[in-house]
Amino acid sequence: MTPAAEPAYVAAVLVLYADLPDTPLRSSPQDQFLARRWYQQQVSLPVVESALLLASLRRAVRPAESPPLPPIRSLAYFQSVITELQRQPLPDGYLDYLRLKLRRVAAADPRSKNSVF
Repeated sequence: MTPAAEPAYVAAVLVLYADLPDTPLRSSPQDQFLARRWYQQQVSLPVVESALLLASLRRAVRPAESPPLPPIRSLAYFQSVITELQRQPLPDGYLDYLRLKLRRVAAADPRSKNSVF
């Protein structure tokens, strides 16, 4: 990872974040800082995307009788899942599965914002 690539990485992370259900449409300065920190820690974009999708799916597939969760307000919400995936990476091809699964879940939920996944 080179310093010149940092802005593209940060932008990609923030777009992925904003496209998720239950996240703000715009990132905060703290979100931007955290995305830069992940770049400096050399967290790959596939790991970040996997963490965002996995955490979002975990929220979305909770039992119907569970109380609703509040919206996600910070990219920091996903830090623990990034740590989890760094310790135990997902199998090859699982990111594609997560994308498809979240697309289906979002399509079935009329309250979710449009997603580019």
